[in-house]
Amino acid sequence: MKKSLFYSVFALLFFGQICVSQVSEDPEIRKMISEIKTENLESTIHKLVSFGTRHTLSDTKSKTKGIGAAQQWVKSEFEKFALESNGRLTATIDYFTVKADGKRIPVDSQLGNVMATLKGTDPTDDRVLIISGHLDSRVSDVMNVKSNAPGANDDGSGVAAVIELARVMSKRSFPATIIFVAVTGEEQGLYGARHLAETAKAANWNIIGMLNNDMIGNSLSSGTNLRDNTQVRVFSETIPFLETEEEAKMRKATSRENDSPSRLLARYIKTVTEQYVDQLSVKLVYRNDRYLRGGDHTPFCQNGFTAVRLCEMNENFNHQHQDLRTENNIKYGDLPEFMDFEYLRKNTYANLAVLANLAWSPKAPVNVGIEVKKLSNSSTLIWSATEGKPQYGYQILIRETASSHWEKTLFTKETHIEIPYSKDNYFFAIQTVDALGHASIPVFPIPIR
Repeated sequence: MKKSLFYSVFALLFFGQICVSQVSEDPEIRKMISEIKTENLESTIHKLVSFGTRHTLSDTKSKTKGIGAAQQWVKSEFEKFALESNGRLTATIDYFTVKADGKRIPVDSQLGNVMATLKGTDPTDDRVLIISGHLDSRVSDVMNVKSNAPGANDDGSGVAAVIELARVMSKRSFPATIIFVAVTGEEQGLYGARHLAETAKAANWNIIGMLNNDMIGNSLSSGTNLRDNTQVRVFSETIPFLETEEEAKMRKATSRENDSPSRLLARYIKTVTEQYVDQLSVKLVYRNDRYLRGGDHTPFCQNGFTAVRLCEMNENFNHQHQDLRTENNIKYGDLPEFMDFEYLRKNTYANLAVLANLAWSPKAPVNVGIEVKKLSNSSTLIWSATEGKPQYGYQILIRETASSHWEKTLFTKETHIEIPYSKDNYFFAIQTVDALGHASIPVFPIPIR
């Protein structure tokens, strides 16, 4: 595959040669985006709804109804894609037992996450990316396993995106591994995600990013009746759930409360989405999830991984998990007819652009630091290259301390740079880039004396 260099650089006479980088699109990512089909997403939603209820504790024996049938169908879809992956994609249902908790799990129960793993092609690259949606659904009573619980948007939308991405991306090869997963047990207490996160931690997986897609297919808000299919929210934790005493001291010393690894990933999502997806901007929400609520990314954060939640801009509470009914001429319930499939398509685009850029990127720089040997109105950044895929150079990301997103990007081929921005007034991060514009996760510098 022939690809040309995507960097145009302009010399600036600050402190030697510093370049401003303008990154164009990778046409292969644009091609993959064009292969995502709205009709596929809609068809998947209707298929998921056809199982009646996908309650975590519903029927596991039927071939047409309940969570068991839904799991087998998702696995069969993954297996179809595996046939065109040259052996790179494998599908399984990871079953595990949850003990009765006296709350939402009344008896010991077997649950299962449906997973498709697209194995990375570089044996020296142990990076893992995870994208998830939750397969289970519910009605008003979280313990009602019988009533129809369509779960079209919550979270059929996330699962549909995961399946469509597996279909498109499994036809390509990436140095890093990508895991597509439809978890279960979300509505009962994030059990599927917690099992996967704990499994990953025990096995020492090098997860560089986990994207939880939960409700990404509705654009009409309840109450205001405002429709907005041009924005999507990305939630990210402020202070990491899991941090050592030394990490906490460094966070306080460098004032990096707004630069957790998950928040750096959220900004990465914003940058890439707004580069590749027309008429879709990312709204960075600076909390782990909606007020006093949680999602499947939370157990990953709690286990020390970098994880975020993507969620629609407007929630319609008339069409979330509740009993199907009509009251005062208002139809309630999470049904496909209330979804915006074009909006779901754009949000699926965003996920693909992020996953592909990260999976194709060189590894992030290591030993990233900022010199503090002397007082100065300039800043000197130092880092080390990593082994693996060759890097074209490095991007220095810059923003003022009160800014939510990166404002400037400088480029260098060296592993050190002096820039005319005071560390008193700006925050910085460094990322590796290749000649095709794929950038690694940014790394926040620590002080070096």
